[in-house]
Amino acid sequence: MRVLVGAVLGVAASLAFSRAAPAAETVSFGTDWKAQAEHGGYYQAIATGIYRQHGLEVTLRQGGPQVNHGQLLAAGRLDFNIAPNSFVPLNFVSENIPMVAVAAIFQKDPSVLIAHQGQGNDTLAVLKGKPIMIGSDTRIGSWVFLKSKFGYTDDQIRPYTFNLQPFFADKTIAQMAYQSSELYQAEQHGEKVKFFLFGDGGYPPYGSPIVTTDKMIADKPDVVARFVKASLEGWRDYLKNPAPGNALIKADNPKMSDEQLAYAVEKLRQGKAIDGGDAASQGIGIITAARWKQTYDFMVAAGLLDPKTEWQKAFTDRFVKDLKISF
Repeated sequence: MRVLVGAVLGVAASLAFSRAAPAAETVSFGTDWKAQAEHGGYYQAIATGIYRQHGLEVTLRQGGPQVNHGQLLAAGRLDFNIAPNSFVPLNFVSENIPMVAVAAIFQKDPSVLIAHQGQGNDTLAVLKGKPIMIGSDTRIGSWVFLKSKFGYTDDQIRPYTFNLQPFFADKTIAQMAYQSSELYQAEQHGEKVKFFLFGDGGYPPYGSPIVTTDKMIADKPDVVARFVKASLEGWRDYLKNPAPGNALIKADNPKMSDEQLAYAVEKLRQGKAIDGGDAASQGIGIITAARWKQTYDFMVAAGLLDPKTEWQKAFTDRFVKDLKISF
């Protein structure tokens, strides 16, 4: 009888707890490309229950060449989005689109140019005058930086085809890439290549900032705070043990192999992309006014942004400045 009463009381307590426990807040989040290690922290937060621990049910939507998550965010069909870099929120402000960056995962843009070995020294200056395959969106971002600082010219531009076959076929050509993906593919193909990281050359924007809307911050600041904190915890855990996140990445993008993911994670660790710069002392995800002002100054000088743009509206540090999440 005592066992039966105890069981009944246990069930009653469980039912009472389930009634008292608030339902998880549903959050939709768009990435900037197909699932890869550069999204590992978010997949890790789903796989290990970190989002759940913060009262969130996160639906992650992959990006791709024909996907415009910025438009979906502006239309209210996404709650959060990964922008390619911090140029995007500044352009939002310039165009009176009410969206704002709340954290920056990569302290420097992870984009690179790759070239075949034998191209000369190890600075971006060596590729001046050489044919380079770049995408159309790059022409109004990093390409302007390369022109202004290293003297690149538009006649160097060749069409970007989203694969490495033209690069493999032409030993004189360079190509835009991510150091954690195309470099791996080149090595698997037996090609000896070198890479030039834009961030190491002085390119100022953050890479992959998390963006949301002014309305989301005004209406649900607690959800924004929980999402940012959980995402950063996911990144901290991913670089310690990426296996749970990688399993979900491969489920979303079966083309990703264990070997490529391991290579990419090691590149992220080696390059201090996430925990370097200001993040080394202020925690991962940190964004600072000084860094945004530097990006604003570059964009204005390059003719990419109206100097009257209120650049301070492009970001807020309120959700990251006191977290100090580190490895």
